[in-house]
Amino acid sequence: MTKLKNKVALITGAARKQGQGAAEAALFARKGARVIMTDVLDEEGNALALSIGNQASYQHLDVTSEAQWERVIQRIQTEHGQIDILVNNAGVWSDTGVIDTSPQEFRRVVEVNQTGVFLGMHFVAPFMKERRSGSIINVSSTAGLRVGLPYWRRLQLSAHAYTASKWAVRGMTKAAAKELAAFNVRVNSIHPGVINTPMITGGQNELAEDCPMERLGTPEEVAELALFLASDNSTYISGAEITIDGASTA
Repeated sequence: MTKLKNKVALITGAARKQGQGAAEAALFARKGARVIMTDVLDEEGNALALSIGNQASYQHLDVTSEAQWERVIQRIQTEHGQIDILVNNAGVWSDTGVIDTSPQEFRRVVEVNQTGVFLGMHFVAPFMKERRSGSIINVSSTAGLRVGLPYWRRLQLSAHAYTASKWAVRGMTKAAAKELAAFNVRVNSIHPGVINTPMITGGQNELAEDCPMERLGTPEEVAELALFLASDNSTYISGAEITIDGASTA
């Protein structure tokens, strides 16, 4: 199938094998897109891009760096002449509460999870606006919809900085969607629940017990949702917040 034929997609945080970004990159490439995978894990990113094939390539990108965003965007414009899809997937986790989170840690999480999303939209949106076409997909979290999920309470987690950053992504998505709607540029947020990725370092069985579906989600399932939002099958959807959490927030 060629659902994304002739489209160019930029995906951040795509180097980790078995991660959401990697699953999105592989699926988008299979559906016909030219995929530019970015991350700070260069060895892993290059190897993963090679394993996907000619449809994928890798570039180094620290999402908190304006200069690196400009460099990556300019290279994509030079090599491809367009950017049709942006998936702001890069993110970091922090589980401490408001008292135990240091100001330095708070800023670190916000810089990656929130400022990184802003910079992606800031640098990519002008090209989409000029072409009057594009889809921006911001990866938030169920933590951006509800504070204190069941498994957080059981594990005595607060995740103050993470929660703050993911709520911010939700609001930024809606604001950008309103701003860009007249130019046919769509902006949506995905809110995954507990997905079985390298970010989870243990306790998968216990986490699954807290989910009404009694299992964890997979990166491939998140990728399928991202594919729908990236494709022309969702041309009237913008400003939406879509959960993928096995009914955990229902």
